[in-house]
Amino acid sequence: MTQQHTADPGPVEAGPTVAATGDEVFQVETHGIDPIPDSERHGGAKDLFWLWFGSNLTFTYVINGALAVSFGLSFWQATAAVVIGGLAFFAISAAGLSGIRTGTATLVISRAPFGVRGNWPAGLLNWIVSIGYTIVNTVVGALALEAFCADLGWHGSTARAFALAVTMVLTFAVALWGHATVQFAERWMAYILAVGFAALLVFLIPGADTGAPTGGVPGASGWSLAFVVMLAGPFSYVPMPADYTRYLPRTTSLRSITWSGALGGLVSSVALGVAGVAAATQADMSDAVAGAEGLLPGWFQPLFLALVLGGSVTNSIITLYSSSLNLQVLGIPWSRSKAILISAGVTVAGSLYALFLTDFTDSLLSFLSLLIIVFAPWGGVFLADMVMRRCRYDAPSLHTGRDGAYWYRGGYHPAGVVALLSGIVFASLTCDSELWTGPLVAPLGGADLTLLGSVVSALVYWALARRTVAPAA
Repeated sequence: MTQQHTADPGPVEAGPTVAATGDEVFQVETHGIDPIPDSERHGGAKDLFWLWFGSNLTFTYVINGALAVSFGLSFWQATAAVVIGGLAFFAISAAGLSGIRTGTATLVISRAPFGVRGNWPAGLLNWIVSIGYTIVNTVVGALALEAFCADLGWHGSTARAFALAVTMVLTFAVALWGHATVQFAERWMAYILAVGFAALLVFLIPGADTGAPTGGVPGASGWSLAFVVMLAGPFSYVPMPADYTRYLPRTTSLRSITWSGALGGLVSSVALGVAGVAAATQADMSDAVAGAEGLLPGWFQPLFLALVLGGSVTNSIITLYSSSLNLQVLGIPWSRSKAILISAGVTVAGSLYALFLTDFTDSLLSFLSLLIIVFAPWGGVFLADMVMRRCRYDAPSLHTGRDGAYWYRGGYHPAGVVALLSGIVFASLTCDSELWTGPLVAPLGGADLTLLGSVVSALVYWALARRTVAPAA
């Protein structure tokens, strides 16, 4: 590890120091990215199951499953892609151990691989993409509520604006209260949504066409695009797991949090992904909400729209909450509860654009494809660093700036920055999306190898940092 600097100290921590107040349901959480003291640690690994299970009961996975079929995969091929994508939650959940060890948020911990200043650009990109995913889910929920209004005879832009406002209020209220309320809401909404989505599976799966696709065997392009879409969901959580484990007692085991969180995300994402696959073999899913709704009995359709809205809210809650911590990492000198106003405002603006000014389906596909360019390499570096350090950090140095061990060279860790850029370049060269097609896609037979950007960045980081990165004492 490089020599620590002792001169010219400068403020780095974004959030204000707060007194110990606890973490109570329906009370505004006053902690931000400041370390959670042992006296306020509480909960257990089982809480993570409900968090990841509830937050992934979202209709976005139904859309993802339908997209896999649109890429030329058969029912069973698309189902295999869905399952493989769900297994990525094991890595996401395991990354939560860093929160238990340090008591702080993921994007504070990522100062270790990137440096205090080097972490800033990656943090900004992660905030942009996390807000993008919040917009995706907000728009899906608003479209569902708009469809419900249409069934009641209310049409037009006013109904769409009303639907967006309701969706945002439901999301913002819970995220504003903070960690304890987020976990409480995810658990109880999961109970309700699980019953409803189980009924959806009963209606959609029996009618699925499990035969081979009419277009023949899918090529490399179809398979690679399917994996990009399926893994976009789990990879979008890479900057978040510690945000929801930082309150857990230090004695919580890696095995327990890994299995609890991973099973939660795996079960819900796979179940809804398979529902989307089944629906796409029976109906036109270019408008996924309308396509799935047309396969359901009339009496269940209003309940289905409520499920879409509820699932969108549960997913948006955790991304909006984490985005407020992200802004503190970026240097916004506000409390978490005030910083969330910025994220909420950008989400509203982006949702208005998606709902009124562009084609949402094309935007979704383009967004999911480009998302991996950032998240895959960033996740590769972060996870490689976590393994190399055995998840043992110099926790005070994560917050002390120039005086800490993670200042490196002028606030940048060259190994982390170079590895991240290497992964992004590779992912950009091999990305196949509506907005960007890399020059290597055609020579590779149309395959999209964006996901391998994580492997490239992890290997580059290991090669450059293996002699200097070690677990903290």
